[in-house]
Amino acid sequence: MSDVAIGAPAGSASGASGASGGAFTTRSVAILIAVGILTFVGMLVLGAYAPDLRSGRNGGAHALSNAAIGYSGIMRLAEATGRDPQIVRDIHRLDGEDLVILTPEAGATDISMALKARGDLPTLVILPKWDTVGDRFHPGWARFTGMKDRREPDGVLAPRNILRTARYTSGGRPLVISSSLPPLQFKAPKPVQTIGGKDLTPLITDDRGHIVLGRIGKTPFYVLADPDLLSNIGMRDAVQARSALDLLDALNRRGAQSVAFDVTLNGFGASPSPLKLAFDPPFLAMTLAIAIAALLAGVQATARFGAMRRRERAIAFGKTALIDNAAALVRKAGRHGALGPRYLDLVRERAGTVFGVPARLRDQAYDVYLDRLGGRARFSELAEQARSATDPRGMLQAAQALHHWLWEKSR
Repeated sequence: MSDVAIGAPAGSASGASGASGGAFTTRSVAILIAVGILTFVGMLVLGAYAPDLRSGRNGGAHALSNAAIGYSGIMRLAEATGRDPQIVRDIHRLDGEDLVILTPEAGATDISMALKARGDLPTLVILPKWDTVGDRFHPGWARFTGMKDRREPDGVLAPRNILRTARYTSGGRPLVISSSLPPLQFKAPKPVQTIGGKDLTPLITDDRGHIVLGRIGKTPFYVLADPDLLSNIGMRDAVQARSALDLLDALNRRGAQSVAFDVTLNGFGASPSPLKLAFDPPFLAMTLAIAIAALLAGVQATARFGAMRRRERAIAFGKTALIDNAAALVRKAGRHGALGPRYLDLVRERAGTVFGVPARLRDQAYDVYLDRLGGRARFSELAEQARSATDPRGMLQAAQALHHWLWEKSR
């Protein structure tokens, strides 16, 4: 109802103690607010980009994996030798002209969208080979449990391209390199996984002529049957690692600037998020504008301009305020029509006391007695006007007339 402070007197001990200090100073509150705002913004940013920041160390066969079947080794070698390898997390960014390496881990992986994005651009598909489980003692590592069923690598390109996978004991003998490739020095993995199929041109074979790396059709679309040539397993040998880099250069377009490793097929693609849009152009400008506006509003809310103005009481003191409040209650309740007769009874009772009207008179006889007092207006006529008034304006006029009649007779 008012802004009057309620508390201990200014001179009391408790009042002095409260004025000298409190649980939180202004500086402490400002620090808490700043830390809270920064924490909230950090949570929003991390929540938006958390899927894109996953390390990928799950023991899988992709460029983020440091497991034996992963390809982080060849990617690091490419980076160290200036080949500018790129990790592609968005399938819509697979349309670059440089070589893209796809590493599906199962035959059920849908690579149709990736192949559609590539078109006739240089593309290398590496087929899966090993079945593994995570190493519980070394996070990110994997343990071999066997080889995948042949239906897994066979189904990677099906039904677009029907391939038949086979495995042979190789003895680790050197692989045969096509004359269309530079002189490479690969040794056959143990065992070696090969492929066969229509429109398949051999580029690398084992000593029996089984295809390890082939090109499908006339476009630069390549299939590597045995992933051990490029995986971390093969990067243990320096000669083979050098040959792996030379192979990527040979499969890439002339004058290429980089080589891209896709991880969208391995579940590490960038997921669309409305929250991420707030931190990416062109919406970043709007986000910054809103943040600055909120900061300015907060600064204005904490700073006082001029002296503090105390609010007025909701219910004022004095008779006038009491009458105003009573009138407001009547107005809100919609009881205007009952005020005329009640005010008439009040004036009649007051006139009876002032003019000594006999107590035996009632109703009409009472009004007739008051009419005999004379004057410019008859009391009975004023009483009828008060009874018939229904709107506030007519009621005010009737009440003023009764009040003037009483004042005229009693002066």
